Amino acid sequence: MLFRFIWVGKTRSPELRILTDDYFKRISHFVRSEIVEVREGAGSSTGEGIEDEGRRILSALRPDTLMVLLDVEGEMKSSHVFSRDIERWQNSGEKQVAFVIGGHNGVSRAVVNKARICWSLSRLTFTHEMARVVLLEQIYRAFTILNGFPYQK
Repeated sequence: MLFRFIWVGKTRSPELRILTDDYFKRISHFVRSEIVEVREGAGSSTGEGIEDEGRRILSALRPDTLMVLLDVEGEMKSSHVFSRDIERWQNSGEKQVAFVIGGHNGVSRAVVNKARICWSLSRLTFTHEMARVVLLEQIYRAFTILNGFPYQK
């Protein structure tokens, strides 16, 4: 299985880049992983910019990808429930799971329609760079739960 992390723009904060890199490296011990940073759309606050970003996001997906869209309106899960989702994906033979974090102004309708799962990290608002760190940390936590490591306690 491959975990693909697709997000709009680069992580500009050096401190958050260090955390992102650290958790990504930790996850890579459990599952093949890659990060795809798609370029922000020109005038990303406009509908045209969001559509442009959406096309880039969708072009980074294989047709059989299970796409998990992170969205404030998505379903919230505990770390233990999320770890069981990962276990189910592994057992069902999913080849690729893509976690998508859109741009600052959201994602296109086409991206929303492609998502098989819509997940919220919290009802709190995070910067997109911080959401990347929280996502990666939660995935690492899920793998430690599945493998009985003491990290999650």
